[in-house]
Amino acid sequence: MFRACNRSTISSSTSALRVRAFSSKVGQGVQKRAIRIASSTGYGDTIPQGTFFPETVTHSEQIPEQKSTELAIDRLTEIQEKLASAKQVQKMTRVDTVGIVGSSGAVGQEMLKCLEERDFPTKNVRLFAKRAAGTVVKTSFGDIIVEPFTLETAQECDVVLMAVSGSFSKEWSPQITGGPKGTIVIDNSSAFRYHDDIPLVIPEVNGKREAIKAPGINDEGKSGSALVANPNCTTAIGAMALWPLHQKYGLKKVMMSTYQSASGAGAEGMQELEDGLEAHFKDGSVPAPQVFAHQLPFNVIPQIDAFQENGYTKEEMKVTWEMKKIFDLPDDVKISCTAVRVPTMRAHSESIVIETHMPIDEAGARAVLEAAEGVKVVDDQDSLQYPMPLNAAGKDDVEVGRLRQSLVFGKHGLEFFVCGDQLLRGAALNAVLIAEQAVASH
Repeated sequence: MFRACNRSTISSSTSALRVRAFSSKVGQGVQKRAIRIASSTGYGDTIPQGTFFPETVTHSEQIPEQKSTELAIDRLTEIQEKLASAKQVQKMTRVDTVGIVGSSGAVGQEMLKCLEERDFPTKNVRLFAKRAAGTVVKTSFGDIIVEPFTLETAQECDVVLMAVSGSFSKEWSPQITGGPKGTIVIDNSSAFRYHDDIPLVIPEVNGKREAIKAPGINDEGKSGSALVANPNCTTAIGAMALWPLHQKYGLKKVMMSTYQSASGAGAEGMQELEDGLEAHFKDGSVPAPQVFAHQLPFNVIPQIDAFQENGYTKEEMKVTWEMKKIFDLPDDVKISCTAVRVPTMRAHSESIVIETHMPIDEAGARAVLEAAEGVKVVDDQDSLQYPMPLNAAGKDDVEVGRLRQSLVFGKHGLEFFVCGDQLLRGAALNAVLIAEQAVASH
């Protein structure tokens, strides 16, 4: 849960951090609040309208003396990052309309939240969903009536975010692009990820390298692609940690094992896990699975997606195919993955082992990762701090920890653990970041 802010003052203190809500106003169906973060020092900055902060900072709070310094710094860092992001978004050209196709699904709902929380520069948002058509969704953009999808209504949008199946996207995404408004489409499915002429984008990695068309331009592809593919969630999460390390040390081999939550199978997967757990604690039995190949509660399933001829599953091969395309890796860089479904609700985890061309050590890798955009290093053995899906859920950043020199590859190897929110960095947030980049280039 996040709360939008009109104005606030940021101040730092080594002894205490107090947070106080100081105004509330409702207008045109949009609730606008402001918060002030204040302490004994006088340094401050103004947060632009639309900046969002966690609900937990909207009440008075006195932090214990012994923990005040560390917690104050963490809180201020988070707020300053939100401030910088909001200011950057505000500088963009504002488009007329953004549409979400598949808005009632787990990813579609997160896409809407990302648009709201990042104050995406659009006047209007339109929601398209078959089962939810006719329902009203209350948003910071106003009350929105969910519509059934049609090609004509989708082409009335400047940007369309697709949170649909691969077959649906394959049929409709190319038709939506262009049109009277020069619509661009950002597709979350796997339909176009492996097409040579379709950019597969993680903005922090290859966003500047790939040519993405700005909305409102019709020039038959001369200024970039009007259709952009979002990577697989497992790829996107791992890539956030691997890319900065690759830039510094050069990847030679990547071996990944994933621990993927029920949310990877959408709202239906999460519901099946909840229902199974509830049934077990009620009468000791778990219903037969409908979404997963086997019972997920109290179990792990070492198969995600269909098996391929080489014995890997398609989910595992997606990591290989997509990482090579996004990083523009040569054929001699080898990548393998074992993907496992685990009974957690949200956020995926990955254990990664790399061999590098250049010598790598824990301290150097830590410095690289700490400087990387979209990455948070959580790695303190003394206090038992490391990435966990419970903590990564709902967070924009990918958490990286358990950094250690590889016993297999020695001075050319590193092993680490990664957690990231599959619905955010692995899907919705990445799509919205691509859209922001396209609008900014307008």
